[in-house]
Amino acid sequence: MKKYKHAFAVFVLTILSTIGLYALFRFFLFRFPTQASAEAVVIDNFADIHFWLQAFLFALIMVIMLYAVFAFRRQPDDESEGPHVHGHTGLEIIWTIVPTAVVIGFAIYSVGILNGLLAPQEGERTIEVVGRQWSWKFVYPDIDDKSGTELGLLVNEPVVLHMWAEDVIHSFWVPEFRVKQDLLPVQNSETDYYVLRFTPTEEGEFKLRCAEICGLQHSQMFATVRVMNQTDYDAWAAEIASKPGLDELEGMTAEERGQFWYTEFGCNGCHSLDGAAMAGPTWLNLFGKEEQLADGTAVIVDDAYLYESILNPNAKITAGYNPGIMPQNFEDQFNNFGWGDADQITNDLIAFIRTITDDTTASSR
Repeated sequence: MKKYKHAFAVFVLTILSTIGLYALFRFFLFRFPTQASAEAVVIDNFADIHFWLQAFLFALIMVIMLYAVFAFRRQPDDESEGPHVHGHTGLEIIWTIVPTAVVIGFAIYSVGILNGLLAPQEGERTIEVVGRQWSWKFVYPDIDDKSGTELGLLVNEPVVLHMWAEDVIHSFWVPEFRVKQDLLPVQNSETDYYVLRFTPTEEGEFKLRCAEICGLQHSQMFATVRVMNQTDYDAWAAEIASKPGLDELEGMTAEERGQFWYTEFGCNGCHSLDGAAMAGPTWLNLFGKEEQLADGTAVIVDDAYLYESILNPNAKITAGYNPGIMPQNFEDQFNNFGWGDADQITNDLIAFIRTITDDTTASSR
């Protein structure tokens, strides 16, 4: 037993250190968010294996090194040289084969997990997701293709997201779901979309983040994700269904249509309605205001100024804001939308901006 006392001591210390390091990694340094999807369980288990392996390897190296420093240090009266060791073929074979086998094993395991995450699920519901600077839009084909700015999900129902970006690269990420997918601009959103699948398992509200730096307001590109039971979901779906569709826009006032366009074309990603600072000037009390421009001149915000600023946004830049932030192709977007034209949609937005005053925002609260 005396012969193996050092090996036994190293073994025990390595096991204890591994357990302690795993607890430190898992519960203190890298605590996971709530598991809110079926995929989160699988991914967390995979991460757990990595934590155990990292803890073991770090403990093995540090325990052997520190144990050797203290157990085999030279005594004060020992002037002899230690033995010269030039190598150990068996040991070198082991530390080459074992890590290689571990890496290959992890590769096979991770491919299996990825294939499971990508596999179509029976009864999955399709939702279209559009990322744009700096807001999210969700289209629900099963609710008459109505759209909204929050993602509504039924608990325990698998969903498949068809996603694309309108401008630059964005990334769909809900930490509690553990899944993430980059969205790139596409030529044809009907065929060239990106796919993400998951099954939400916890009711509640979660926050969708953009995980790819996408410009000035990237840090504010959030959306609410609501996971509901059947009763709450039915009520929410009925509310979405009651929102106006393209066939109902003709009967609406210009101000009402302007409010619809405000979210439909992502104006809410840059322009607040409550005075909050964003990438573009707030629309609160904007109409009729004297606006200072970046070139040192001033202009009264009237119909002509707003019309030009929407369709040719770099013509006059408001002081304190940057050129090139607002999309330059709204005229094409409006003309190709499938309802009205650029002139009508622009005038609808102007009509809506006229209504955003302290009086109207106070009465709506």
